[in-house]
Amino acid sequence: MQPKATLEDTLALMRDLRARCEWDAVQTHESLRPYLVEEAAELDEAVRLGEDPLIREELGDVLLQVLFHSVIAEERGAFDVAEVAGGLIAKMRARHPHLYGGGEREPWERLKARRRASIEDGLPPGLPSLHRAHRLQDRAAGVGFDWPDVEGPARKVDEEMAEVRAHLPSGAKPDSGTRQAELEAELGDLLFAVVNLCRKCGVHSALALDAANEKFVRRWTAIERLAAERGIDVPSAGLETLDAMWDEVKRDEARGQKPEVRDAE
Repeated sequence: MQPKATLEDTLALMRDLRARCEWDAVQTHESLRPYLVEEAAELDEAVRLGEDPLIREELGDVLLQVLFHSVIAEERGAFDVAEVAGGLIAKMRARHPHLYGGGEREPWERLKARRRASIEDGLPPGLPSLHRAHRLQDRAAGVGFDWPDVEGPARKVDEEMAEVRAHLPSGAKPDSGTRQAELEAELGDLLFAVVNLCRKCGVHSALALDAANEKFVRRWTAIERLAAERGIDVPSAGLETLDAMWDEVKRDEARGQKPEVRDAE
């Protein structure tokens, strides 16, 4: 039975690859940026699927990126992996003064607020919009700008929805110019309010929307399958037919059944 690998083993491997592999040797912090984003996304997908072997594999790929950047920095004389680890330990201890410093327990956002230049300081510009909204609201809540319960954000959603309705176009097509810009602004306020309601309920809006997207794809795929089995052309079926099939799929899904296949009338 082979001994378990250690983090020191992975670091030694990374240094060896930098010395002997042509591709690894020429990489830079900048050239590795796309891979870091890709590996993080793949790990996120593995976590979403809840598949432990895949999570383990993707964690290894993310670890490779951490080691890669650390070794490149080490070669430049900027810092090494020990300093990365030391910085992490120092940060975690500072985040938990009641555990490591003999201090009082304090919300992390309040601790961080003392060191931030602005509410968006430190948030990556490319952060997805739903995640960015959640983090901004987290930061504001951390210093006391928050409702005491879910009723406040729920009422805010109702208020924003009423303002959206007041700006909705009267015809089938959107208005142009200023009215459309005003509608966009109101819809943005509504989305922001919904994110805040999710946050207050302990739900991350990005994860909730991911689940809703998956549910829509699953149901629409069932509609397409039913349509094919019943000889229905989806693009020309019309809203009434598609809506009836949607309701059928939902009912069968609630019963844990596959939609019943019937001949098209």
